[in-house]
Amino acid sequence: MTHTAVPSHLHRIGRVHHIAVVVRDLDASLHFYRDTLGLAPGPVVPIPPDRVNIAFLPVGDVKLELVQPTDDTTGVARFLASRGEGFHHVCFEVPDIAAALTRLAIDGVELIDTAPRPGAEGPVAFLHPRSCHGVLVELIEAEGGPAWASHYPHGFRAPGQ
Repeated sequence: MTHTAVPSHLHRIGRVHHIAVVVRDLDASLHFYRDTLGLAPGPVVPIPPDRVNIAFLPVGDVKLELVQPTDDTTGVARFLASRGEGFHHVCFEVPDIAAALTRLAIDGVELIDTAPRPGAEGPVAFLHPRSCHGVLVELIEAEGGPAWASHYPHGFRAPGQ
């Protein structure tokens, strides 16, 4: 069996930052993950622009993100209504999110966000599931990357804080 080399531009995707799960009731979900599984959640953070509340739970070097919609008209709420609770997206860390988006667009990947926007833990952008074999993919820029200064000129604060 012959293996071809992975193209060098694919090496720019970093570690898995988090896996997101959509939930109906964030408090009940936190009870399960905290009290039954023993994970230590961070604070519940409202994200007003996305009309969701989230909580991150560290699991080794990766986080589990619980996402509860706060408005029935959002994409997350429609996802929950049609598919129920469960896996929503995977988030990969990149060193330079704007460069990654440009490269992906040139490669023909359909972008939901054509430019980074403030996220709960840094600049983020989403890739459309049609280009990702049915999976919603989020990119987050590594801490201190080039987009941080423009999105957080007065220091990092999670949206909604």
